[in-house]
Amino acid sequence: MRRVAPFLLVLALFLTALGRDALDRWVAATDIPALAVDTSVEMLDRNGFLLRAYTVADGRWRLATSLESVDPRYVEMLIAYEDKRFYRHSGVDPKAMLRAVGQALWNRQVVSGGSTLTMQVARLLEDGSTGRWKGKLRQVRLALALEKRLSKAQILTLYLNRAPFGGNLEGLRAATLAYFGKEPRRLTPAQAALLVALPQSPETRRPDRFAGTAFDARSRVLARMVRARVIDDETMQGAETEPVPAQRAAFPALAAHLTDRNRTADPASQVHRLTIDAGLQAKLEALANRAARDAGQRLSIAVMAADHRTGEILASVGSAAYRADDRLGFVDMTQAIRSPGSTLKPLIYGLAFDQGLAHPETLIEDRPTAFGTYAPQNFDGRFRGTVRIRDALQMSLNIPVVKLTDALGPSRLMAHLRRAGVAAHLPGGRPGLAVALGGVGVSLEGLVQLYAGLANRGQAVALHSISGTGPAEFPQSVLSPESAWQVGDILSGMAPPAGAARTGLAYKTGTSYGHRDAWAIGFDGRHVAGVWMGRPDGTPVPGAFGGDLAAPILFEAFALLKPKLDRLPPPPPGTLIVGHSQLPRPLKRFRPRDAAFAAEIGSPELAFPPDGARVEVAGQALAVKVRDGKPPFTWLADGLPVLTRSYDRAAMIEIAGPGFVTLSVIDAAGRSARSRIRLD
Repeated sequence: MRRVAPFLLVLALFLTALGRDALDRWVAATDIPALAVDTSVEMLDRNGFLLRAYTVADGRWRLATSLESVDPRYVEMLIAYEDKRFYRHSGVDPKAMLRAVGQALWNRQVVSGGSTLTMQVARLLEDGSTGRWKGKLRQVRLALALEKRLSKAQILTLYLNRAPFGGNLEGLRAATLAYFGKEPRRLTPAQAALLVALPQSPETRRPDRFAGTAFDARSRVLARMVRARVIDDETMQGAETEPVPAQRAAFPALAAHLTDRNRTADPASQVHRLTIDAGLQAKLEALANRAARDAGQRLSIAVMAADHRTGEILASVGSAAYRADDRLGFVDMTQAIRSPGSTLKPLIYGLAFDQGLAHPETLIEDRPTAFGTYAPQNFDGRFRGTVRIRDALQMSLNIPVVKLTDALGPSRLMAHLRRAGVAAHLPGGRPGLAVALGGVGVSLEGLVQLYAGLANRGQAVALHSISGTGPAEFPQSVLSPESAWQVGDILSGMAPPAGAARTGLAYKTGTSYGHRDAWAIGFDGRHVAGVWMGRPDGTPVPGAFGGDLAAPILFEAFALLKPKLDRLPPPPPGTLIVGHSQLPRPLKRFRPRDAAFAAEIGSPELAFPPDGARVEVAGQALAVKVRDGKPPFTWLADGLPVLTRSYDRAAMIEIAGPGFVTLSVIDAAGRSARSRIRLD
């Protein structure tokens, strides 16, 4: 009888009320708690889909829910089960109270509650007691006050946001995402019935822990819905066959690194609307996870895709997985400053085209060259002699691009990186020629932004991830439209990685010094994407090359982005499209601007082996290299020809050993160089 007392008290209040005026004054004086509730910060994609949500301060999932976003059938079931006269009473239902008291007296225990939905909201707002008479009286008073100040829709909305659903789930939307992995807009009858039943006893009916209890509670709701004619028998029978969820689904956590950055940048916003495409983001995260797993332990990966016409970032994957592991998954490698390897070469060639130093069909020398004390080498140690600029870029040769950088000036390269919006970090002091080969620090996002400018007819584009900021172009261009088109045309002729189809994707790979970073950046007529692979701690990855590691992932990323690439734009009207023979004389062969005042190519010099060297020969073959001189070259050993008409500056010659040998090289002008060496 002690548990019946609160209901008798409530009944007595109504029977002995002093009158409407007194009751109104009592209700009007009610102290109403704050109606606003702290809800989870949400990150939405470009189409409004949930990318990620954060728990509130006390660790609960409480996602803001509007009445319009909820399946109407759930609302109908809720009212029919909990408070069928909800729209007719003023906060307290006397009939329900009388029924509850009568049942309690007859059965000597509480059989059914007399609380309305408004009274339940009152209890939830204050987290108050349901049994003690003081708590019940407070709920009655607060319910009456809420009905005076709020509409029925507003009261329902409060319930939808505050009702408990087990564990740290609060509010309907958190429950549907956790138990069904979906928004509450479309629910099955079985799902709606379970959600109606859960708040009555959220811990003992949790389907992920007490499936049997949850099933029984759902069945009772379904049976009553049949009696209330909300659903029919056939619908109930179908709903009974649907299993209750055996476990909670993980809340969406897409683009974790990017969403963290946006939340930090704008901590006051509850809802962040991003340019990210949730479907593409999920696909690229799965691709990154697989690629890192296949690449080996401790290797991580970062992937970014954007629309180079608008600058909208469509996907951003900061690591293989957002967790503390051997790959340092919490580190956002789209923002990490790394050496770009050869990925800056397209910009250098484009600047050379703009400055009238070269044309894609211009010939340039790929031979051993020293720039003061700096003597760069090609990645494979070989030299190709005279090559076209087009081929030099496609083969990613180092000597030609350093020559162009020397003619342009490395400061010009740095200035145009800034014009592209790229934050470039120099290890120290003024830029040197090494910046052409990766001697500068940039991020993956910076490189994607640079290539977005190349793809956008040379006009810089600001990458952004916040919806509504619109296309943002810098007031200056990176390259002229003609030079940007020429660069894109050259890169689109690159051979695809092994196993990939030739799609016409304009792309460039890069490998930093010591095999620490593997890159691939590419674009078509609409989109640009970039891939980085390596170890976040900067340790070398022996044998890692951009063409082998990153390029296949780039091609896969574009295949996930779209079924067919967008064509590159046609050449601008002012583009000079001719063969080498039709080029103006100054463009036929690359010569620096001060070439008229420079000395002629010097006499040949034996770069290897030098005079007096002691060389261990593998078999009977000896590697030799010549610097300067004019090809073709003739090589002699002790006065006898061993190789004639060689246009390569690096070669292998057959030579007998061991012992001392006099090695000579003669160029096309009859000039020679000689060294005396010992073979072991």
